[in-house]
Amino acid sequence: MSGYSDAVIWGIIVALGIGTFALRYSFLGFLGDRHLPEWALRYLRYTPVAVLPGLVAPLVVWPAATDGQLDPARLIAAAAALTVGIATRNTLWAIVGGLTALYLALWGIG
Repeated sequence: MSGYSDAVIWGIIVALGIGTFALRYSFLGFLGDRHLPEWALRYLRYTPVAVLPGLVAPLVVWPAATDGQLDPARLIAAAAALTVGIATRNTLWAIVGGLTALYLALWGIG
């Protein structure tokens, strides 16, 4: 298999969990009750807008379902989600539009 013992794998999982907690606590725990400057709040407003495309873009460009080959159905769905998102300025409608386009494109293309 991987050549790692169960203890090493669990040690890695625990270390990553502690690291994740420390990273999040460093921001939320230490700064949670303080007022941030206006420039920091302005940049933090764009965080959710950047996270969703950052999660979805690799799935569109390098989809695991097709072993990394570009898939026209996923490109159509991404374009539809982007179009609906720009038109409605609503994340939920963009997701629903992309989901609908994906299923219709998969049904139509095969």
